[in-house]
Amino acid sequence: MSDNERPDNAAIRELDVLVRHLADELANFRRRALTAEARIKELESHEGGAVGFELSSQVTRLEQENQQLEAKLEAAGTRAKQMLDRVRFLRQQAQGADR
Repeated sequence: MSDNERPDNAAIRELDVLVRHLADELANFRRRALTAEARIKELESHEGGAVGFELSSQVTRLEQENQQLEAKLEAAGTRAKQMLDRVRFLRQQAQGADR
């Protein structure tokens, strides 16, 4: 950060990077979910006990993975809120210093 750069500009850039990473991760989760849904439909179209067992175990695995992803998403949302609060604080500090 240069000497003449406002502190809130750096925080805004950091928040921007964080939001981009969240958007990329969300797009990745959506792609994976769509792939899994397509696979489930494919498995449901087949008949037989082995397919039912495979489908059941895959659903269980996907539910566990979904819980993990939801926890990560919640943590990322918390981090984004913290960054936004930090930007607001820095902006208030900068405005107070300008007066």
